[in-house]
Amino acid sequence: MARRKSSGQNQRLRKQPRMRRMQATTAARLGQRAMPKAARQRQRRNNRRFSSPMPAIKMVVWNARWISLMLLAMSIYALTLIGLDENFYLTRIPVNGITAVPAEEIVAASGLAGAHIFGVDPVNAASQITAVPGVITATVSLNWPNQVDIQIGEEKPIAIWREDGEHFWITADGRLIPARAGQNDLLVIESELPPAYKQSSEAEPTPDAESGAATPAAPSPSLAFIPKDVLTGAMQLKELRPNINQLYYRPSSGLSYQDGRGWRAYFGAGTDMAQKLVVYETIARNLEDQGLTPQYISVSNQEKPYYRAQ
Repeated sequence: MARRKSSGQNQRLRKQPRMRRMQATTAARLGQRAMPKAARQRQRRNNRRFSSPMPAIKMVVWNARWISLMLLAMSIYALTLIGLDENFYLTRIPVNGITAVPAEEIVAASGLAGAHIFGVDPVNAASQITAVPGVITATVSLNWPNQVDIQIGEEKPIAIWREDGEHFWITADGRLIPARAGQNDLLVIESELPPAYKQSSEAEPTPDAESGAATPAAPSPSLAFIPKDVLTGAMQLKELRPNINQLYYRPSSGLSYQDGRGWRAYFGAGTDMAQKLVVYETIARNLEDQGLTPQYISVSNQEKPYYRAQ
């Protein structure tokens, strides 16, 4: 028993080996955690303090207001260059389609001479040109940078009205407009209107815009229109007698011409000039057969012709 007890004590008293603490750990996997909002804001503030100023500069440079100002400055600069450049001013203005109206008058009426191409209204210019007597139509074309073309259509006269030494064109509708150069082969109708017509139609002098002094009015005929029956009769006489180059007109007796045989022949007006010429030649032949020379022969009313012999 004693042996067993001693052996048991020896076993308890046996020196135990020194224990070593082992530090062995394993990283635990944690779920993704979001940074708190306050931490994010703090981080952004810290980054702004030490970040490059280029983003701020870009923000200012590419601001919409700055872009608008730059575009405005560029536009003003371009307009200034265009406005000062002589290549954009109309200095050469060709006029096509004219035969009698002077080109200088057309250009002056258009208002295009020396104008800037950006300040020109072609529709308004064409309207001003058509106001020139003798012009029916006008077309104004503009081409970059300073090219302009004016195409007009003139009103062709059919006769010339002469009054107090002044000449006027007679249009197909009987209007009287200032005569131009040329057209010397037209029939001339000499006015023999009484003074009452001329006094009532005289134009008053117009004051000068600069000096204020009265300037003589432009010559104007006593009549604004030639009566239709008078103009038709004159054209018929010219067609039937091509050798007639000049007719005379007065309201009381109508149309007349100076016969080469030494007397005046009166034909009135209307469209029956062919019949009147037959009656006229019959009377003239009878007077010649009788050896009489008339002072005048009137067939204004072909049913009641009359004459006065010398």
